[in-house]
Amino acid sequence: MDEDEILYLMSIRPQYARAIMAGRKKYELRRIHGVPPIEEGSIIIVYASGNVKSIIGEFQAKRVIQATPEKIWSIASKPGSGVGEDAWQYIRGAKRAIAIEVGFRRLYERPVTLEEIRRIIPGWNPPFSYTILEPGNPIYELLIKRLRRRQHQL
Repeated sequence: MDEDEILYLMSIRPQYARAIMAGRKKYELRRIHGVPPIEEGSIIIVYASGNVKSIIGEFQAKRVIQATPEKIWSIASKPGSGVGEDAWQYIRGAKRAIAIEVGFRRLYERPVTLEEIRRIIPGWNPPFSYTILEPGNPIYELLIKRLRRRQHQL
């Protein structure tokens, strides 16, 4: 991790994680509730939840827009953005929401499953939404550092 690099670990449903990594989804939308906002230029480590349950890659938060759900929807739901009606159902009703514009993407050489992670860090659970990975965090030190050395930028 570079001195000025900020990393987040984010849980994303498998179909959206695949769409982001394939370049089909241009924004990841989130409700803001009790978590620090994502910083522009930071790196989002992608944990594909659901039936995948694996860390699969990362992307850069190119631009982060914080606003009302209506404003976020007007920006992120443009044709070709890969953001569907289900995203509106998720953010509507929130006081604030964010749209994270996907910058460069890196797919890791191979996914690391929840089962594998728990062999290294017993009892570990992925974040409900996202969490910052501070220097010294065992997930970063034991897994992400190694995964990032063997990645493919897309």
